[in-house]
Amino acid sequence: MLNELQESWCSQSQWDFSDLKALFLNCTLKPSPALSHTEGLIRIARAIMEKNGVTVESLRPVDHDIAFGVYPDMTEHGFDKDEWPAIQEKVMAADVLVVTTPIWLGEKSSVCTQVIERLYASSSLLNSEGQYAYYGKVGGCLVTGNEDGAKHCSMNVLYSLQHLGYVIPPQADAAWLGEAGPGPSYLDEGSGGPENDFTNRNTTFMTWNLLHLARMIKDAGGIPAHGNQRSLWEAGCRFDYDNPEYR
Repeated sequence: MLNELQESWCSQSQWDFSDLKALFLNCTLKPSPALSHTEGLIRIARAIMEKNGVTVESLRPVDHDIAFGVYPDMTEHGFDKDEWPAIQEKVMAADVLVVTTPIWLGEKSSVCTQVIERLYASSSLLNSEGQYAYYGKVGGCLVTGNEDGAKHCSMNVLYSLQHLGYVIPPQADAAWLGEAGPGPSYLDEGSGGPENDFTNRNTTFMTWNLLHLARMIKDAGGIPAHGNQRSLWEAGCRFDYDNPEYR
């Protein structure tokens, strides 16, 4: 799964990541156990994390009955069933979230759009410091496809995650694109995907950057709670901003 350099970096690591948890949301359109080329790219990042003691889970939202909407539990808003709340619990337990998607018509998958919407549904919740609930968590993105749009999809996903409160490290995305048009996908024989040096490098950098930033934030006790607490803002505090109402 990992090449010689990737294995070497894992064996030489001086950091303890064993208390970290990572969740990969594979937004493929294919239910399990169908072959997912996006899952193939996930395996590299997952292998690096697991070799460093990280607890890792990967799941396909398409395997679950997830309602559409922007509320935490859509059974309270007209749907008979909604399995997203159980997935949201896994999201909240994870220090690292990697949203992964194939490309269709130059865009992230419809499943990925739904996942972002459901993540957004809980973005107004607060943590114990009065900050938005995703503060202190780290986000990344993986993309596969055989058409253009990898950077566009990554920009969309990573912007969405930071807007919700996630911290995005440098080079927090990686992708593999085959030849435009009909042709082999990432895991197909002869695609060259698993051997592609550019993709392997970027996936490796993304993974280590996610781990390093998650370690730094956790050791620091999270994002400092000053100037970003919605609970205090709503209570009338304006931090260092001069509010005429409170002169």
